[in-house]
Amino acid sequence: MSVSKSSIADLAELLTLVNVTYRGESSKKGWTDESSFIAGEIRVDEEALSAYLTNPDICILKYTDENQQIIGCVNLHKKQNKLHLGMFAVHPKLQAAGIGKILLQAAELHGKAEDCTAINLTVIEGRDELIAFYERRAYVLTGKSFPFPVEHHRFGVPLKEVILLEMEKELASS
Repeated sequence: MSVSKSSIADLAELLTLVNVTYRGESSKKGWTDESSFIAGEIRVDEEALSAYLTNPDICILKYTDENQQIIGCVNLHKKQNKLHLGMFAVHPKLQAAGIGKILLQAAELHGKAEDCTAINLTVIEGRDELIAFYERRAYVLTGKSFPFPVEHHRFGVPLKEVILLEMEKELASS
């Protein structure tokens, strides 16, 4: 089992992982399910994921099992001196196995290697268990919030007003 950088060759496997983690029936087996907030089966499509995988400012880390199957990933987008963490996914059947913690640690190492001073992310307001998960890992709510982006409606339609709360973790210099 290992964490490494994804490539365009991983596109199909990442696409499946992210969509089953966040949307549809399979996502209900884990605690990352967004179906009570956003309708739709697609969290990311091939076009968007391909753009992420070919953007030099984005690194998608993948966690592979002993069979080289991708069972976790995280999208890290460097913006100036901060790293934006998104598309954080662990297969719903494996969400209590510590894979997420390993991916977050790898994200922090990547951020430090890129000379970033902090990692930020957004969480859907009302996802208290997810906010608590990040708080246990030293992320704090910044007080900033954003409406669900209209351009993301191709990835699902909000069932009610969806507000994204920003969280951030300072990265200690090494």
